[in-house]
Amino acid sequence: MTGAGGGARLEAVRGDITREDVDVIVNAANRSLLGGGGVDGAIHRAGGPGILAECRALRATRFPEGLPTGDAVATGAGLLPARWVIHTVGPVHSGREDRSGLLWSCYRRSLQVADELGATSVAFPAVSAGVYGWPMEDAARIAVAATREAIGSTGIRRVRFVLFGDDALRDFSAALDQR
Repeated sequence: MTGAGGGARLEAVRGDITREDVDVIVNAANRSLLGGGGVDGAIHRAGGPGILAECRALRATRFPEGLPTGDAVATGAGLLPARWVIHTVGPVHSGREDRSGLLWSCYRRSLQVADELGATSVAFPAVSAGVYGWPMEDAARIAVAATREAIGSTGIRRVRFVLFGDDALRDFSAALDQR
């Protein structure tokens, strides 16, 4: 499924984000930047030790307390087909507190960092929709809306939402169909 966003092509596909041939792969990282489960673990395993080494250097210099939720930072992509990995920390979903602005910020900041790198293509996972418990339909709505809003001020021409399952693909495809 595809949809327009500020002149860029937005797509939702089912696949393995570690195999995407794009300039930037976005990692749904944890605050520590030192790897974890889900997408984060898969990217660190497939990308090899170079990504972890760069993340450790970031922790030792720019982010001694960890990367703040909603922010994004880039490293090289190691052995991945992409040129860079942008690590972003999504919020844990809460039924009592509206954290949607932080999730929105993950997409906006990731696209800003990608643009600063000179990237023209970006692959996103469904940030916060795994172990952080964000309902997939709402995660898709926020991801697509935030991307459409942010993309116009960048040189990015293609964004792919690379999703693990059919339900996620359905929800992201529906969000792309909304205007």
